[in-house]
Amino acid sequence: MENSIIHPEGWRPAKGYANGVLAHDGTLYIGGQIGWDENQVFASDDFIGQMEQALSNIRTILDAAGGRPEDLVRLTWYVTSKSEYLDNQRAVGTAYRKILGRHFPAMTMVVVAGLVEDRAVVEIEATAVLSGQ
Repeated sequence: MENSIIHPEGWRPAKGYANGVLAHDGTLYIGGQIGWDENQVFASDDFIGQMEQALSNIRTILDAAGGRPEDLVRLTWYVTSKSEYLDNQRAVGTAYRKILGRHFPAMTMVVVAGLVEDRAVVEIEATAVLSGQ
């Protein structure tokens, strides 16, 4: 059985990477998502706006693979500013619950000096185990 590339309908092509890979065992690996939309355009430069978009992108890839938020088992967050995250924790929680509900998988946050896309202030990668695969 082969792995499947998951690329949501209508998204610009990913160049040199896959947005998602569904392994034959039902594990979905979602590549790092940043605060740009399906056209690879940033609508916001602020932390919360980019975080919401990154989580929405994860949700879209999860949906495209036939998954749901409850299937998420891990999120790894890369942020360029620890203080922006800490100063906005209430808004982070509100945005998170709006997009992924009250399911909280294992999470790690790493503060980094920068991300490949200069405008990006947050990147989030995810792993899900899809039931029924």
